[in-house]
Amino acid sequence: MIDIPVALQFSEAELLGRVASVDTSRVSVDVSNSVLLTRIGIGNLIAIRGSTEREYLIAITERVTRTLRDALPEELPEGDEEVLLAPVPTDFVRGALIGTFRTVDGEKKNTFKRGADSFPQIDRECYVVEGGNLQRFMSILGADFPEAERLKLGTFVADRSAEAIASGDKFFQRHAAILGSTGSGKSYAVALILERAAKLKYPNILVFDMHGEYAPLADPAKNGFATRLRIAGPGDLEKPGDDVLFLPYWLLNRDEMLSMILDRSDQNAPNQAARFTSHVRALKQKTLEDEKKTDVAKTFTVDSPIPYPIDQLLELLRIDNTTKGFGKTGPVKGEWEDKLTRFISRLETKLEDRRYGFMFSPPALANTYDWLARQTARLLGSDGGKGIKIIDFSEVPADVLPVVTGTLARMLYDVQFWMSPAKRTPVTLLCDEAHLYLPVRDDADAVQRQALGAFERIAKEGRKYGFSLLVVSQRPSDVSKTILSQCNNFLALRLTNETDQSVIKRLMPDSLAGLTSILPLLDTGEALMLGDAVLLPSRIKLDLPAITPDSATRNFWRDWGTQAPDVDAIHKAIECLRSQTRGGV
Repeated sequence: MIDIPVALQFSEAELLGRVASVDTSRVSVDVSNSVLLTRIGIGNLIAIRGSTEREYLIAITERVTRTLRDALPEELPEGDEEVLLAPVPTDFVRGALIGTFRTVDGEKKNTFKRGADSFPQIDRECYVVEGGNLQRFMSILGADFPEAERLKLGTFVADRSAEAIASGDKFFQRHAAILGSTGSGKSYAVALILERAAKLKYPNILVFDMHGEYAPLADPAKNGFATRLRIAGPGDLEKPGDDVLFLPYWLLNRDEMLSMILDRSDQNAPNQAARFTSHVRALKQKTLEDEKKTDVAKTFTVDSPIPYPIDQLLELLRIDNTTKGFGKTGPVKGEWEDKLTRFISRLETKLEDRRYGFMFSPPALANTYDWLARQTARLLGSDGGKGIKIIDFSEVPADVLPVVTGTLARMLYDVQFWMSPAKRTPVTLLCDEAHLYLPVRDDADAVQRQALGAFERIAKEGRKYGFSLLVVSQRPSDVSKTILSQCNNFLALRLTNETDQSVIKRLMPDSLAGLTSILPLLDTGEALMLGDAVLLPSRIKLDLPAITPDSATRNFWRDWGTQAPDVDAIHKAIECLRSQTRGGV
């Protein structure tokens, strides 16, 4: 049997001081070694001797202070010479308790677990974990994770020789968030995680790409590992390519559709909603009868995703709006006459707007009964081994973006919900630029609230059905608090805005809130990893992905000195703007 050396071995020279005070989550150390104090910074590790010789409590330093007090000198003068008080330094270090290290734990050696099994006792020895001790300690973090569960993110800033390993299962199981200011390295972090996941046999991640920056990850010329789909733009309506994705209007449930068309301030809004609901239900009923789906027809609702012809819906509404009633003396004003005019006008406007073509002008095949099953299998399947799907939303109008993202997320979640538990495979939605369509509920309009409802339901219930979120944003203060509060893992990159920092601080346990003070000081590509997926909250340097996204910061000064504006490209861009398609760029 191989004799494993003890990871933490301290000498007298590494004694920092002794425990001076303790509360439920923090410990204060009365420092006796002033030389060591000068080497300690925020985030350093301290080992506190536990109740046995085999146990150390591990703390992360939050505050290092030195105060001066007047005291008698160590040697008093002889005779009647006046005694002068001398300034004496008093050094203290405060740390947050994070875990317990045991040199021997049953049959295991060198184990570390989150949480303190006991509290430090007053006057216990405290040591700085550095040098060889730090290297050995960092190397055991994540060492117990099975090989199939290991997610390598980078290296520890405290010890660049030690790999920063997270639990891939725990990272995705209970939702996660990647947060950081623009230029901090968020997109590279996303690309890195997707690259790691792509090495698995059947990964199932759908990336909601708002700016088309992750297209290189699906480029065969760069050995891309993903499949890229685009929400159809105006230029795709006549001859859509194989990579174009339509989301027909009939996928929207009643409330989602009405949020786009109905003006709640209209005094006739209840009548308009009632007629819309009645006609849609009847049209879906007719579709089921034509398809001979008698079993479905017995239980479907107005929200069921069943195709129906929208031109017939519009015609029925027009008939309602013009049909007169009959009284005792002849024709009278009809029950719905002139009450649907504004509703019909708003619906017609949406139907005529080519920006909404992905929804209201899908190809004929997309309005067939079997289309939804094939399309969903395309999104949730592995597609020949490429289970990572990048969905480009860059051509979707901003005012309808929340409904589109919410509808797609809800549809996929509903499929997972209704699937047999034994047949489910886990699915993760990676929500890039989440602040654009998952705003704080108090700031959301009617359209955005519909999207929030779908995503918040996933955040609250998704874990039970193998459905999780990975939220990415540069403005966490603008993202739904309900969704962020459900995230159990955070990869926090540099955040310079104080409001955004406070969001992270509120989401952290009180004992770890002090760590957020380093967020504005992180270098590009550095992150604070917090949550269930790692044993130790750590500052890490992320690895660079092999395929980088199209999000690199331009070198303004250098480009201004070498690159002239391309006039032809400007003319082409104007035509793309006019045609609302990026195909000519």
